[in-house]
Amino acid sequence: MSQTAEKSQHPLSMRLPEADIALIDRAAKRQGRSRTDFVRAAAVRAAEEVLLGAGLVRMSAAGFEEFARVISEPGETVPELVEVLSRPAPWATPESAD
Repeated sequence: MSQTAEKSQHPLSMRLPEADIALIDRAAKRQGRSRTDFVRAAAVRAAEEVLLGAGLVRMSAAGFEEFARVISEPGETVPELVEVLSRPAPWATPESAD
């Protein structure tokens, strides 16, 4: 009796122009990764962005009223954020011209 183990990985095949392969290989090499690892990571990241960007938020009427109330209130000042945003940009300072 043989039991079949479920695969944890599945093959994916693509046909790409030579210029695309060269570009992918250059980027993968720069990151010290294999082509497969680089393409897999890029594809997964792109898929996550699509799915996260298209998310649907569901809530009850009472939940929505609370949400609307909270976002209608004035925001609170975050002193640390005010300080960081008050700093001149590094490229706008005389020291960066060196």
